[in-house]
Amino acid sequence: MTDLRMVPAALAVWVAAWLLTGPGAAWSGLVTGLAAALVVAACLDIAIVATQARRAARPAVAGSFGARLAVARPAVAHAVLAAACVLAVTASAHVQLAGRAPLADLAGQRVSATLTGVVASEPEPFAFAPGTEQSRWILAARTVDARGVESAARAHVQVLSSTAPRYGATVTVSGALRPADLGAAETARLTADGATEIRAPPSALRVLDTHRTALLDVTDPLSPQARGLVPGAAIGDTSRLPDDLAEEMRTTGLSHITAVSGGHFAVVVAVLTLLCSAARLPRPVRVLLVAIASLAFVMLVRPEPAVLRAAVMAAFALTGVAIGRPSQSVPALAASVVGLLVVDPWLARSFGFALSAAATAGLVLLAAPLAARLAPWTGATAAFALAVPLAAQAACGPVLVLLDPSVSTVSVLANLLAAPSLVPATVLGLVATVLAPWLPAVAGPVAWVASGATWWIAAVAHWGAAIPGAAVPWLGGPAGALLLAALTGLVLWAALRHAPRPGWPESWRAAVRSGLREALAARRRRLTRVRFVALVATASAAALVVAVAVPRLAARSGTGMPEDWQVAACDVGQGDALALRTGPVSAVVVDVGPSGPAAGRCLDRLGVARVDLLVLSHFHADHVGGLGPVLAGREVAAALVSPVPEPAANAAATGAALAAAGVPVRIAQAGDRGAAGALAWQVVQAGAGEGANDSSVVLAVRTAGTAHAAGTARTAGLDVLLLGDLEDAGQAALLPLVRRTDVVKVAHHGSAVQSRALAERLRPAVALVSSGRGNEYGHPTDEALDLYAGVGAAVVRTDECGTVALVVRGGDVSLAGC
Repeated sequence: MTDLRMVPAALAVWVAAWLLTGPGAAWSGLVTGLAAALVVAACLDIAIVATQARRAARPAVAGSFGARLAVARPAVAHAVLAAACVLAVTASAHVQLAGRAPLADLAGQRVSATLTGVVASEPEPFAFAPGTEQSRWILAARTVDARGVESAARAHVQVLSSTAPRYGATVTVSGALRPADLGAAETARLTADGATEIRAPPSALRVLDTHRTALLDVTDPLSPQARGLVPGAAIGDTSRLPDDLAEEMRTTGLSHITAVSGGHFAVVVAVLTLLCSAARLPRPVRVLLVAIASLAFVMLVRPEPAVLRAAVMAAFALTGVAIGRPSQSVPALAASVVGLLVVDPWLARSFGFALSAAATAGLVLLAAPLAARLAPWTGATAAFALAVPLAAQAACGPVLVLLDPSVSTVSVLANLLAAPSLVPATVLGLVATVLAPWLPAVAGPVAWVASGATWWIAAVAHWGAAIPGAAVPWLGGPAGALLLAALTGLVLWAALRHAPRPGWPESWRAAVRSGLREALAARRRRLTRVRFVALVATASAAALVVAVAVPRLAARSGTGMPEDWQVAACDVGQGDALALRTGPVSAVVVDVGPSGPAAGRCLDRLGVARVDLLVLSHFHADHVGGLGPVLAGREVAAALVSPVPEPAANAAATGAALAAAGVPVRIAQAGDRGAAGALAWQVVQAGAGEGANDSSVVLAVRTAGTAHAAGTARTAGLDVLLLGDLEDAGQAALLPLVRRTDVVKVAHHGSAVQSRALAERLRPAVALVSSGRGNEYGHPTDEALDLYAGVGAAVVRTDECGTVALVVRGGDVSLAGC
């Protein structure tokens, strides 16, 4: 039997932690008091029930009342357990929120401060545009000096700095504080010129850092996929993973390979246990060695949420082994969730922690029943291999939809194909990590062998992502997650409600065996080599139709966008990419988003096979980075680019890509105008200010109307104004040149720099904001959203809605995709 007694408590704690770290933060004290009162009341209830049960046990009063008490006692005990756990997490949240309050107040006032604390995360490179490379990391602040007053601090701050400090070092940083988003694990954000190290990391961390750096050194001569995947599979370092490969792994559901969690722990613990057993070490020594190795592994890969979950579950397992009573997976998972949320309630809002817990729950609850149902049809080994990715996909699907509103149709197959390479890639990568500082001449060949395993993983990711329909669009947000969870639950209920069936009828099996024997004998007698080749070719062609043509048709029929869309804002993350329809398969495209295939896939989804005009408002990476996939996937008739070639490197790369594709390029000038189909466009402003942002090409467009299928009646088009990334000066210069419009693409992803006079002059019906979900800049800001909502606009955000399209029907503007 599966022990589910801790599950209600874990779910209650998760809900409480999620509420208390977000909208319910102000009520943490009151909730703590209520939870404490509930626990006291429940304990009194248990005492009363126990007393009455003892009385009911006497022969004179024994009977149905005693039976009812016996049934009630476990329910009351479960209620007390859940209430005690909720009390613990609410008390923890209340104490931590009180400790965060002083720094949160300073951040709300946007004051400049000097913070001293410990680097609590591995710095990762971050570049908003070429030439602006910085490092992003978390500081566990201990003191804050603001307005001449130094005080203690107990909060995490997200820092963006020009230098990358060492993990675990004590540093000092100075800069302007900014408030963090609601529910964020960090109390504030700070941008600093650099970080001054005042105390080195502990010696153990310095040793482990040497191993991390040495692994990167010995893998540097390898192929691009190996340079990224060998460190990624071994220690979760994805700093050198190519962007296109990372996107392909996300599409095919293989990103977990480079996200260290339970799978990596299972490999490490299994290998160490095997070695200890081979050496015939006594149980206490084995437990101690595995515990020390697990702790070292946590510090090597950094204590991320998924790693912490796996480490705590490993601790439960080791404790069970030490006392001679192996722990059960479900209670260990539930207890790990409760314990970690009590320590850090903000983990309830971590997607990494949620995915880790969901995947583990799926594996321990679903893998065995699914394998039991599949085994009669596929055999035990194949059934288990197939059940594991099915269980993980079923459990993680609703969470993944919150991150990306799509469902992967190839993830189960991709994980099944990549599975044989996971263990060698992880084990050999870790061996290379251990040897790299001391024996680089040996570690290099070991890493090269590991690259063979990662080559197969990369090949599976590339193949899977290239299949048409590899990712099917899905409803985004909580509604989409609940819908997918309901459908998944319905399918699982249908599959698991009956006991395992016997599989293929024995008569079928006998017929197949005899048929194969007869077919082989007949082939030997009658089939010539030519006929056999023709038969294989026919079967291969049929398989090709099934594998390629059918998914392609499904992808085309499932775009989710109406055929009469007029304006579409593509979800490309933190960047811009918009399309304005000019015909059934053509459009004017303005900007192409950051590096990656997102813009190209969006145009595919919209059915855009020809770009009549490609407008690049300016050369920042979040507007031109996705140029390659856009050019590769369709015909581009002409391009219009910013007159200010900044940043120079990006402008040169963009020009080279357009020239290589044979696209005619023209420098935009104010007053330029043209038409594409029935769409008319005009450059209102170009190069009017200093810097790339204020030099953005501002485009005014009148979209083409649409004809209804059964008649000739046409729908009016829309007046659209695209503001690029204009800042103060650019918006001020634009003010006398524009008039009221239907749709505005809000400047600079909805940053705080917005002109109230410009918004009041435009008074759009719709304000499109293109920004990335959970971006580091706080875009869009409340100021920008309130400004455009205040002038009567319906504000549509790609970070909340994903790709959206505007449709005009019967004189009314409607929204598709959100």
